[in-house]
Order: sequence, then structure tokens, then C-alpha cells
Amino acid sequence: MIKGKNEPGFQQCSLTIMDNIADPDIVFDQQGICNYYYDYKKAEEDYVLKGGAGELKLAELSASIKKAGKNKAYDCLIGMSGGVDSTYVAWLVKQLGLRPLAVHLDNGWDSELAVKNIENIITRLGFDLFTLVINWEEFRDIQLAYLRASVVDIEVVSDHAIFSTMFKLAKEHNIGYIISGTNVVTENIMPPSWLYNKLDSSNLRDIHNRYGTMKRKTYPVLDFRKYVYYSAVLKLSPISILNYVDYNKKKVKEMIKQELDWRDYGGKHYESIFTKFYQAYILPEKFGIDKRKAHLSTLICSGQMTRAEALAEMEQPLYSARDLQADKEYVLKKFGLSESAFDHIMQTPPRKHSDFKMDKHLKQAYMQLLKKTEPLRKAVKKIVSR
Repeated sequence: MIKGKNEPGFQQCSLTIMDNIADPDIVFDQQGICNYYYDYKKAEEDYVLKGGAGELKLAELSASIKKAGKNKAYDCLIGMSGGVDSTYVAWLVKQLGLRPLAVHLDNGWDSELAVKNIENIITRLGFDLFTLVINWEEFRDIQLAYLRASVVDIEVVSDHAIFSTMFKLAKEHNIGYIISGTNVVTENIMPPSWLYNKLDSSNLRDIHNRYGTMKRKTYPVLDFRKYVYYSAVLKLSPISILNYVDYNKKKVKEMIKQELDWRDYGGKHYESIFTKFYQAYILPEKFGIDKRKAHLSTLICSGQMTRAEALAEMEQPLYSARDLQADKEYVLKKFGLSESAFDHIMQTPPRKHSDFKMDKHLKQAYMQLLKKTEPLRKAVKKIVSR
């Protein structure tokens, strides 16, 4: 369970709402401003183009995409979850006159609202949709393996599958551009310890081999060699076009409601029933992580929310008692888990992804990062423990 701000040694950033409970490795300067604020400002400076500069970049990109896609069925790929970011990407590529193939991962956890949103988007924009329907029993077994392994990033299972599928489709249709909804102004802040590399197939295989009960037959795996081939040889890489528009999430929500009959889920990535349960219950209860701190801090940094507004939102419960009970019953039933079996999973101490096999190339980069940041991490821990 997430600890409170009255814990000894608690410190919170004076500009964002990140703190040393959310991330023990956080660093503060003499003004009490944390490293995440400065990281955000650097990312904004490096990657975000506003106004005329953004319009020019989009015009250049769309011209290149159209030229490369001439005489092809599609000139780009877009992911489609039904969430705000992917919906706005779909609307933008339509305005740019691009011809995307939209790709959706049906992993068995879509909410009815997500399905309806996707139907509205595809129908109104006139796009073709490819839906990867994953074998539920196989997918369930991999997700359960991650739960039993007690690693933090269970969403690797969904994300790896969609990345693998996107790259494969790009090759099959000879598409050179994958347009992504990732962006700086709404999601740049995220402690590294809360996530794991979505492309590490060695880690995924090892976790599933140890804790799963089925063989992987249809689950789409993207190993490092394939990734190098797709990204380096075929030059496939995601383009984050939301970094080139004035992306205000509140205004965008209102626009897509009017233009595409989009309906809000009430939380980031809550279009998936499992993701909602994972972010609003499993993460805070087992790992002490409340992702709202990172999401809201990013909005503070981009000027879309005040710190006071973010702190007020943090006072709201992640779940109502009724919704928690309903979602918990649904998730456990779909997983085939008893209450006692789930409680055992929740009580098992967390483990690091690095406790399992890692792709040697990714592992080298990971170990270099740990070595590089070791003096800083030790200094921070010493300060926090005083």
C-alpha cells in the first residue's frame, strides 16, 4: 500500500507532485525542485515544436510519408486503443491527408466503451482497421506468469504484442512509417523503476517459462534481431507527431467528443479493464506506485494544470468501493484465480525484471546505466535515510 506524506524523511518536489515515496532515487536541488522537472524541460526543448515550427515539421513529414506511400494501399500505420492519444493521432493523420492502416490489439480486456470508441473513430474517419485477436488462453497464461513473478511491468505482455504486430504489418505492407501517440507534454515523466523495456523478448520468455503452464504458439514475439532488422534495415521507427502540435489534453478531449463521438474513460489507459485494475489497485497496493503522480506532474510541467489542482486530484480515491469490488471480481473470474490465490500473489514480495534473463544487448545497456548512476543513487539514498 502507498505510504503517506507523513512518513519520516518525506520530501515532495516544490514544482511537481513527484516525491521520494514515488521514487526513492529522486533528486532535489536547493530550491526543492526535483530532477523530473528538469528532465521534462530538457525533453520539451529537444523534442517539442510549437506553432509555426510544428506546422512546418508536420508538413515536411506528411509530404515524405505521402511520397513514400505512393501507389501503396497505406502510407503509414497507427495504433488504435480508443484512448485520447491514439484517437487524436487518428484525427490528425486524417487532417494531414494520410492513408493509415489502424491497428488494434484485442487481448480480451477491452471495455465496451473502448470498443464503441474505436468503432466511431474508424467509421467517421473512414480508415481500415486490423485487429490482432490474441489467443485468450495463451495470453492469460503469460499475464498470470508476470503476476506470479511479482515484476512491476505486467503491461509488457500487451505492449510487446502490439509492437511486434506493428513491425510485422509494416514489413508485409511495405509501410515505412509508424505514427505513435507517445508525446512529451502529457506523459514524459515516468520513473524508470516503474517500467521495463517492452522489447526484451528474453525477459518475457524467461518469466513465462518459469511461471507459465502453456507453450507459446501464437503470441507474437519480437526478438532483438528482428527489431534491428525492422528498425535499422527497413528503417521503421515510430514518429511522435503529437510533439509537433499544441497538444492540450483537456481541449483535445472536448474536440474528439464533438468530432468523433468519443467518450471519456475517467483515467489514463482505463480503456482496458485490466489496465485500470493494474494501475488503480495492483500497482498502489503491491508496489506502492500511484501513476497519477507522474501523469499529473507532466501536465503541471506543460502548463496544463496547476500544482494545486494536481494535489486536489490526488485526494480523490483511485477506486470507488463499488467499482473496485466489481472489477476485482471480474478480473479474478477471467483469470480463473481464487481470492486466496490472488491474495498470495499480492503478498509475494516484488522482484526486479533483472532477476530474470535479459537480452544481452539490452542487459549491457542496462548495466552501463546502473554503473553510471550508482554514485548518484547512493548519495540520494544516504540523504533520504537521514
